[in-house]
Amino acid sequence: MGISLTERAAKQVNRLFEEHKVNPTACLRVGIKGGGCSGFSYVLNIADAPAADDEVFASHDVKLLCDPKSYLYLNGTEIDFKDELMGGGFVFNNPNAKDKCSCGASFSA
Repeated sequence: MGISLTERAAKQVNRLFEEHKVNPTACLRVGIKGGGCSGFSYVLNIADAPAADDEVFASHDVKLLCDPKSYLYLNGTEIDFKDELMGGGFVFNNPNAKDKCSCGASFSA
């Protein structure tokens, strides 16, 4: 299944990469860390290149990376972007989440 971006999210990632003058070969690292209201928090970072054990995906011309432990919880996730005054930002549609906090920034599995 993998991890994917909606077209709207990919446009936002590319805009941010351009705005911050990120190397054109850079990748978006998607992961999780312990914490947040529901147990795990989503993490997005910029990476220059994949690590040897990363899962690698391409979605709308954006290269996505995910470490193996995070991938166990993120397989099948689609990342969208909502441009709203309140609660806007990247939104994770994660089929593995059993519950999530009201802001959508954390989940439990």
